[in-house]
Amino acid sequence: MNDLTISLDVHAATPLYEQIYHYIKNEIQSGGLPFKERLPSSRKLADYLQVSRTTVNMAYDQLTAEGFIEAVPHRGYFVCDLEELVHIKPATAQITEEPVSGEKEYPFDFSPHGVDLNSFPHNAWRKLSKELLQEEDKYMFRLGDPQGEHQLRETIAVYLHQARGVNARPEQIIVGAGNDFLLLLLCSMFGGGMKIAMESPTYRKAYDLFRNLSNDVRIVEMDESGMRVDQLEETGAWLAYVMPSHQYPLGTVMPVKRRMQLLRWAKSGKDGEERYIIEDDYDSEFRYKGKPIPALQGYDRDDRVIYIGTFSKSIAPSIRVSYLVLPERLMGLYKARARNISSTVSRVDQMLIAGFLNQGYYERHLNRMRAIYRSRHDVLLEELKAFQEICQVSGENAGVHLLLTFTNGMREKEAIRRAAAQGVCVYGLSGYYVGEARKPARDTVILGYANLSEAEIREATRRLKAAWMPAGEG
Repeated sequence: MNDLTISLDVHAATPLYEQIYHYIKNEIQSGGLPFKERLPSSRKLADYLQVSRTTVNMAYDQLTAEGFIEAVPHRGYFVCDLEELVHIKPATAQITEEPVSGEKEYPFDFSPHGVDLNSFPHNAWRKLSKELLQEEDKYMFRLGDPQGEHQLRETIAVYLHQARGVNARPEQIIVGAGNDFLLLLLCSMFGGGMKIAMESPTYRKAYDLFRNLSNDVRIVEMDESGMRVDQLEETGAWLAYVMPSHQYPLGTVMPVKRRMQLLRWAKSGKDGEERYIIEDDYDSEFRYKGKPIPALQGYDRDDRVIYIGTFSKSIAPSIRVSYLVLPERLMGLYKARARNISSTVSRVDQMLIAGFLNQGYYERHLNRMRAIYRSRHDVLLEELKAFQEICQVSGENAGVHLLLTFTNGMREKEAIRRAAAQGVCVYGLSGYYVGEARKPARDTVILGYANLSEAEIREATRRLKAAWMPAGEG
């Protein structure tokens, strides 16, 4: 029997039982305590360490629960066979985590995908999580409805009608982990080989997803109102993917006249052809000029719009809760081909979101974020007035990013390189162009401001001015 020469620090922040637990666990993992080795009794170890027996029992209970030791009746505690245990090695100090993009990190990053994580409603989220997990409801841990929890779908339906003018019953809503999953679901429903029209530039992940699944993607150019319906008609597509409330990445807000033209296109399928519009309403919550424009789906009287929304921008990307509103005419196709695909969001997370909306937390959080982003938006526009000689601003009326188009002949790559030399990361628009669509004559960069404070925006734009408008140049 090993006497365990444990040295406890009574002044440390770590509880004594955890110190005992970690010592024994490390000894077992390192081989210091071999398989079948008997440990001191809790009374003997407590006397030796001059702690309460309860403290030792808590450490032994934790080790037993994790499978490092086992209690043998009338004999004591023994070390388990470590080969049967999962051992996760802690990261060493030499290991550094690369950014998700695989690119260099910068002191100032104008990422168009950013959100303000410092403003995440931690207290409300913890409160709801605690309340939910304290409920002894075995039902919560069973496989739920493939479309998502009815309570959440009912809540989303009410929210969409009030906030976006979307008309939907809970039975038309499908909950999934992110827009990518929902687009995959649509591909499964339609059976692949879809003839789908997309704008250029566009949301690149959706374009790649459709292409990788062997769909026939037709590219349609844009004008100041959005997707050109005259070109759309010529493509022969029967699906059109658009972002009418805030086109990504150009920031175009599609006017009502163009929306009506798009709906007429969807209605006028020839020879029995069914046409549909996929409306991606990814960040409609944030608008800074005029009143929010209702979703395209709210204007649809012929049941032709497939609506997609998400909480990733309004709450946090890691939430990964998105939703699809199917037209009534497609519900039969969904039930026949895709209802056997289970929801990819856990029931616990779904009920958390439902509570977050139903108890008013989401509305308060959204109002706060609108004020924060509006303030940052205004600061950025004010700072960009100093750049009027070299560029034009566009796409600033909604969302959390805007575009700078150079009027002095500066190339996109040169602008990105100069900014990087000053510790500022900006993003080129060229990467969002797809297919054979013509690119504009003037180069453009994207500035997202959601994850930068007002002070950081001021410093970042000061650095951009030094990069793009150095004293004495020109």
